[in-house]
Amino acid sequence: MRGSSSGSVSANEAAIILGGKRAEPTSAELIRRSAQRGAPSGDAESSSEPSAASFKDYGVNPFVTAQEDRLSTFAVDVDTASYTLTRRILMSGSLPPREAVRVEEMLNYFRYTYPEPTPSDGPFAVHLDAAPSPFTQGRHLLRVGVQGKRLSLAERKPAHLTFLVDVSGSMQSPDRLPLAKRALRMLVDNLRDGDTVALVTYAGAVRRVLPPTGMERKALIHAAIEDLTASGSTAMGSGIALAYEEAMKTLDGTSTSRVIILSDGDANVGKTSHEEILKAIRGFVKEGITLTTVGFGMSNYKDTMMEQLANQGNGNNFYVDSLMAARRVFQEQLGGTLEVIAQDVKIQVEFDPKQVTRYRLIGYENRAIADQSFRDDRVDAGELGSGHTVTALYELELEPDAGEGLATVRVRAKKPRGTTASERAYRFHASALAKTFKAAPADLRFATAVMGAAELFRRSPHAEAWSLEAVQEMARAATPAGNAEREEFLALLAQARPLMRSVAAR
Repeated sequence: MRGSSSGSVSANEAAIILGGKRAEPTSAELIRRSAQRGAPSGDAESSSEPSAASFKDYGVNPFVTAQEDRLSTFAVDVDTASYTLTRRILMSGSLPPREAVRVEEMLNYFRYTYPEPTPSDGPFAVHLDAAPSPFTQGRHLLRVGVQGKRLSLAERKPAHLTFLVDVSGSMQSPDRLPLAKRALRMLVDNLRDGDTVALVTYAGAVRRVLPPTGMERKALIHAAIEDLTASGSTAMGSGIALAYEEAMKTLDGTSTSRVIILSDGDANVGKTSHEEILKAIRGFVKEGITLTTVGFGMSNYKDTMMEQLANQGNGNNFYVDSLMAARRVFQEQLGGTLEVIAQDVKIQVEFDPKQVTRYRLIGYENRAIADQSFRDDRVDAGELGSGHTVTALYELELEPDAGEGLATVRVRAKKPRGTTASERAYRFHASALAKTFKAAPADLRFATAVMGAAELFRRSPHAEAWSLEAVQEMARAATPAGNAEREEFLALLAQARPLMRSVAAR
């Protein structure tokens, strides 16, 4: 992390982020301080971090003519890694690589006030609304929102967790293994009686540090975490095999079993190819063991590896750059991180071609599912955790007098460890179509701002005429006083503006 003259977070602020004794500022305050010092000189589009960081470009969804294809099908995604990565890169004084920005993960980072499911809804409820687009005259935006049921602490099943920690030499810096250790201690402190923790590490070799250990021996777990040190190369594939071996020891039908990988995603010894490592975990998914990946570091961060591991392991992908981010994942959203309430969740939106001329799904490029696979229960899809929300936005070109029934949303999902999915349909009602963007619900307006920023950051061809200034205005108008999460986003947009102007000027 560079010094304060460069426009990145200062050493004192870094100490606060990593858990120093000074009072912890909000992310928005850190972003404002960084912006006040000014962005670094040079090519604004070139990342300040070495180019060894790895991202995959999934492209940008095109418009589809509803008359030719009225169905849009995708798997839900509750990952949030892309937002945290984008935030960190912007705070360092650079624009993110376009392939690092996944619109759905930006959208799903934020909390929206969807009504809770009723008993008749089952594990989740679906909510639809729409409004004229503030970006392109003559177009509309449709929001599809899914709200998962929030389970109480008493309802949560016992959790058997296996921590797989990368202790290779690349994890030495303060924002990697030291931060990962603090995050793990936080997670352990939020577990309860009946939960267990196993600990496996990998570097040039793998090591079983702790067998499954109950919370009555919490001090032993903390001590084992504290003793972790980084050195050597990275045998990720062997580490994954041993972690699942430990997870199998506590696998039963009445508890949650999850492997949690904490790494920068690098794998340079042993089974290093993506396919070899992904293949190693597919069989365990059928056994009922889920996988969460938590990324750390930046200079050689392998985003693609961490995202695909989570996708194949039926779990979530997060990125942690601070104790604030760790607290969000391992404390505030612990229920959703640990407890799956629905699996293989697929969404299919059917547009009425008499009312919708063209549409495009904004984001979810790497979550697309063939329309004919929607009712094929063998096809893997996304998982929904306790209290999780999923938000998707469509850009539409409507026929005159569109409204009632312009879209029907079908959601198909299995119960945890189930084999057969059930399906429910939700019809769009004309009353959910706002006459103007300003008249739309604040949550829809804020989600539109987040989507707009993501489209600009990834240099989407659909956003060539959009402006970050307009995004700022709509985000500000949809941010109630005291909403720290949205205030952070506003500060991030302020940090990004001079960087965007610098690129536009070239």
